[in-house]
Amino acid sequence: MGGINLEIEVQRKILLLGLFLGLFFSSLDQTIVGTAMPRIIGELGGLSIMTWVTTAYMLTSTTVVPIAGKLADLYGRRIVYVAGIILFMLGSALCGTSNNMTQLIVFRALQGIGGGIMMPLAMTIVGDVFPPEQRGRWQGAMGALFGLSSVVGPAIGGWIVDYSSWQWVFYINLPIGALAAITIHIGLMGEKRFVDKAIIDYAGAVALIIATVSMLLGFNLGGTDFPWLSWQILGLLTTAVIAWISFTFIEQRAEDPILSLTLFENRTFTITNIVGFLMGLGMFGAMMFLPLFLQGVVGVSATSSGNTMIPMMFAMILTSVVAGRIVTKVSFRTMFTAGMGLMTLGLYLMSTMTAATTQTAAILYIVILGLGMGVIMPTVTIAVQSAFPPEQRGVATSATQFFRSIGGTLGMTGLGVVFNYHSRSVMAQEFFPVLQGNAALATGELGAMLDKAHTDPQSLFNMLLSPEALQVIPAGVQQALLPPLKIALADSLQLVFWVAAVIVAAGIVISLFMGDARVNGKTDRPAAEEAGVLLFAEGLAAETELAAELVPDLIQGKNDSKK
Repeated sequence: MGGINLEIEVQRKILLLGLFLGLFFSSLDQTIVGTAMPRIIGELGGLSIMTWVTTAYMLTSTTVVPIAGKLADLYGRRIVYVAGIILFMLGSALCGTSNNMTQLIVFRALQGIGGGIMMPLAMTIVGDVFPPEQRGRWQGAMGALFGLSSVVGPAIGGWIVDYSSWQWVFYINLPIGALAAITIHIGLMGEKRFVDKAIIDYAGAVALIIATVSMLLGFNLGGTDFPWLSWQILGLLTTAVIAWISFTFIEQRAEDPILSLTLFENRTFTITNIVGFLMGLGMFGAMMFLPLFLQGVVGVSATSSGNTMIPMMFAMILTSVVAGRIVTKVSFRTMFTAGMGLMTLGLYLMSTMTAATTQTAAILYIVILGLGMGVIMPTVTIAVQSAFPPEQRGVATSATQFFRSIGGTLGMTGLGVVFNYHSRSVMAQEFFPVLQGNAALATGELGAMLDKAHTDPQSLFNMLLSPEALQVIPAGVQQALLPPLKIALADSLQLVFWVAAVIVAAGIVISLFMGDARVNGKTDRPAAEEAGVLLFAEGLAAETELAAELVPDLIQGKNDSKK
């Protein structure tokens, strides 16, 4: 039996190495590319469609998440995860060969499919191979690794661009991905299949893809590329509504649905995903506007603005590790209320920032926000995994990632609408009255810009973010123009952060309905079964009676298949 345990332990360590490698290089790619974008644009052009490099990745990675989780439950974790790595590597290789921005966008979409498969399945596999009392530690470690990649990604991207070429931002994924694929393949050898015959819900998958893509496109393009009431945006959102309704009807009747609606009958699943959705709404939206405050109001450089985010990420890493360890000792309700409470406090403090706020104070506020984020992230995954057996763990875990991503997209869009409308009111009440009577500001190109700002205040705010634009404005004009403009921008952002705080605070209220659900280390199921038994090959299980007792699901599955 000792030899069996040693072989299982070695296999588990190999698997963990592969999971950490896969998670690191897939999450690194989300931040490393941003640093290289100026160089990419300089070589490929396409500045007007630059944002689609990120949007295409987000669309495909978000859409594929619940489908990947279901496929992993049907066909096994190994084949789906390794397929995700291969798709990510293929997309990376093609990105490096792009000759224009359109090709890069298409290849980034392919890369996003691979990333959307890998991210949630890594969390699922950890839930499979560790018992409840150990999952928190490893989920927290993976959350910390994700945060670390966000910190080092821009620096690595800058180093690659400075000392090599932008293509290596993508090519660097190939050797790491190959090693991750090999270790995952070895680590999951002998993986247990939970079903003998897979039934694919094709209609549900198509409806889910149409609904998600239409919704994300509508909210991303609305108010920027097209007016909200344009036929393009109304058409996309109408299509999304119809597709979501169709998806609901299909899933109610499907023999084996992609995302079974019965999952929502589980209170832990429902409350957890609502909390994750609200966290995404508040967090991603606020993080999008923070650099605008730092660069436009405080006046720091883009580099300094990025460095200001680093303490927040380290705070998130710290509490992610700590939360992963203590989540087994307290209720999920306690963890959720503590995490959402810290996030609410951080966002509220950010809503009090003015033109007089220092960079140090801003760092303190976002550190508090990061502390709360670190508590929530591993707890969401662990709570859902504790509520379902192994054969449903893939789709349940993926659902948490899906709803959080949807929340992030809607948060960025919704808070963007709040900012756009509120800034017009602020400019009319606070900015333009201050400038009345200043003849130097009413003539020439600057006068035309001020006239345009009555309906498009962002055109003036953009000036605060461009040192080149400020250099052409005479010093005397800057002294009259910039102070009230910075005050107007700060006041416009205050409401954005306040709304984000209210959204996250709603998560505290929702968390109270969680009950006393918690990780139960003393389970009725044997420890190996509760760990998912994905590492146990049939040959190992057959060697001793004790081993057979430890893997009842595996043995039962093999016996059933022979009947």
